[in-house]
Amino acid sequence: MDAKSSDRPIRIDLDSIPSGLFINGKWRDGAASDGIDVFDPSNESLLKTVANATVEDGIKAVDAAAAAASAWACTAPRRRAEILLRACEIMTERSEWLATLISLENGKALADARGEVAYAAEYFRWFAEEAVRIRGDISVAPSGNNRIVVQYQPMGIAVLITPWNFPAAMATRKIGPALAAGCTCILKPATETPLTAFAILKILTEAGLPAGVVNAVTTKQPGPVVSAMLNDPRVRKLSFTGSTEVGRRLLAEAAKSVVHCSMELGGNAPFIVFDDADLDAAVNSAMIAKMRNGGEACTAANRFYVHTKVMDEFASRLAEKMGALEVGDGAASTTACGPLVNKSSLDKVSALVSDAVAKGAEIKVGGSRIQRKGYFYAPTVLASVPEDADLYRDEIFGPVAALYPFENEHEVIARANDSEYGLVAYVFTHDLARGMRVSERLEAGMIALNRGLVSDPAAPFGGVKQSGLGREGSHHGILEYLEAKYIAVNW
Repeated sequence: MDAKSSDRPIRIDLDSIPSGLFINGKWRDGAASDGIDVFDPSNESLLKTVANATVEDGIKAVDAAAAAASAWACTAPRRRAEILLRACEIMTERSEWLATLISLENGKALADARGEVAYAAEYFRWFAEEAVRIRGDISVAPSGNNRIVVQYQPMGIAVLITPWNFPAAMATRKIGPALAAGCTCILKPATETPLTAFAILKILTEAGLPAGVVNAVTTKQPGPVVSAMLNDPRVRKLSFTGSTEVGRRLLAEAAKSVVHCSMELGGNAPFIVFDDADLDAAVNSAMIAKMRNGGEACTAANRFYVHTKVMDEFASRLAEKMGALEVGDGAASTTACGPLVNKSSLDKVSALVSDAVAKGAEIKVGGSRIQRKGYFYAPTVLASVPEDADLYRDEIFGPVAALYPFENEHEVIARANDSEYGLVAYVFTHDLARGMRVSERLEAGMIALNRGLVSDPAAPFGGVKQSGLGREGSHHGILEYLEAKYIAVNW
């Protein structure tokens, strides 16, 4: 399969995007002498060099968040909501520009990037609505001796760490509830995709956000910088989206100061197709669940368990659709699958496929790098994959669907649950009773029943086991940034 390219629909003036650290409402250089280079994964060209924060810069960001904390916590919920809603409106007005920027630095297909912008803006809208609905409660103590009054108050300064695969949505999914709850924060975006985060910070400023309420640092030394912030006693919250390996290290670091943590970590999602499933719906949903963001998503379907009675037909249909995808420049209007984000991601996907094929997997389509500038891998379907293949246990994070046959319900549930991860699972069956029964037995925080997509700002996003702690989105999301205060009172 050849990668194709076409003219990009919008030209981004990269000089209009800041390159410094955002501290106390101002863009400034980092203390480090060297910068962070941001590349276009479609052609490996340098887009921009941004500031590289030191530990000292990280603490300055905490200082700014601390200085703004009291006033922001006391800001009327309606005012906080108005700022978030205005930011949503601006993002929507500039959606095509933002989508093109995401495609440039992330590589994802423009259609996917447009979907991300709409999804990201909706988090600002959702939490604008939640900001004015933070409710406490009151009850009579069982003894009758006093009243129990519960209020919710801002947790405090939050450190927000976001990944490169959804640079807009992961930022708004954390910033939105933090601001709605009355917390100030420091955002640390991924070094691969800081430009989208910077664009969102400019939008928040334009929407009326006071200086110091949101700050941002980019750094080549995330360990020392984040450690310094987490061990500052003024920081009370950490929200992280990324790999389980890094999440474990951050949890250990946060434990030193007993910082409250929300963790959205890795996944290895099972996609179960029973013999009575609507195969048209299952295949179309498989394309969404697998190929959203080119497979570089924690929710991506990795292990396709297909009943033996429908395996051949499902494999054939899926391979046909995967093979028909146009691969090319992420920001090109006709691209359906862009490049992987960097060379290490490409090397990992290639190694996982090679290992599976060496152990007996059958290539139905794809199965190789695309030889051109950029980090391209052909959309791939593998059948007869042995369970000792590395990709059975590892999160693929690329455009590769691995198919495994099964015979019965009990067997497939056990195999689906045989993973340290438990973020999302997909189930396809015409039998609603079976669908609900299987959904309840699957060890995952989210289930897509006869659907290929679960993400929704109004729904609680998160996993179980080593896929994370806490929830983002829905009314649960704002509670992650609030402390319940109990007051015992007589009157």
